[in-house]
Amino acid sequence: MITESIDGVRLTTKANVYFDGKCVSHSYQLADGTKQSVGVVLAASLTFGTAAAEIMECVAGACEYKLDGSDEWQKSGPGDKFSVPANSKFDIRVAEAYHYICHYA
Repeated sequence: MITESIDGVRLTTKANVYFDGKCVSHSYQLADGTKQSVGVVLAASLTFGTAAAEIMECVAGACEYKLDGSDEWQKSGPGDKFSVPANSKFDIRVAEAYHYICHYA
């Protein structure tokens, strides 16, 4: 199931802009205090670092990703999720826009 909307959130209106605009997201908080962000990665090959564990949920587009310590690229498309451990990193390759929700653990 693809998340199409998120109700009852407190949104931070200033965008998080990374990699010279190749990734743009907005942070928000759910009523229960859970923090997430929603954003888009444009065509690029990037490496992200994590402080907290993350679950990346694809809502549109697609990407390939490789977790730290792995040599294997995995595909992620609409409805797919992948987990990234805390204090880690992952590589991501995007050919067209990859729209995502980042769930912080």
